[in-house]
Amino acid sequence: MENAKRVNRLRVANMVLENPSLFKHLLDLTFEINSKLSIRAVWVLEFVCEKKLDWLAPYLNYFTKNIGLLKFDSAVRPASKICEFLAKAYTSNNTSFIQSQLKTNHINTIIETCFDWLIGNQRVAVKAYAMETLFLFGKNEEWVHQELQLILQHNMINESAAYQARGKKILSWIRKK
Repeated sequence: MENAKRVNRLRVANMVLENPSLFKHLLDLTFEINSKLSIRAVWVLEFVCEKKLDWLAPYLNYFTKNIGLLKFDSAVRPASKICEFLAKAYTSNNTSFIQSQLKTNHINTIIETCFDWLIGNQRVAVKAYAMETLFLFGKNEEWVHQELQLILQHNMINESAAYQARGKKILSWIRKK
């Protein structure tokens, strides 16, 4: 991939989608966390997971064990979006393969990582995806909504307008449930 333009990321993602045997290699590259190549790999992984999230199922242990280790901001954002994809698939009324494969230990690790991202020094996009992921998984774990609500109410004062807008939206969803 010559640069980060969307067209280039989509081109490489389409290569993986056309050749599923490349998926494991892409995942391995994603978690070579000391390499800047991991950033490009996770960008592509996001696009692939958007189309074929079920491909991640056999690697959920590996994915959840390593997402918290990502250190480059540009890698954490797409990883947080993949976590949101997983949460949406898991909590969807439509039956999916992810629902049967995503286990309690995976969910707990994603929840823990999302809370770390939410209270850590991450950009607003990561925090927004983390909020939504936590809201979705909190439908089955009441304590998650309680913690999420406390964190949002505490942090919204000092955060950006985008954070505040997403925080208000999530808080309204929590109150409605």
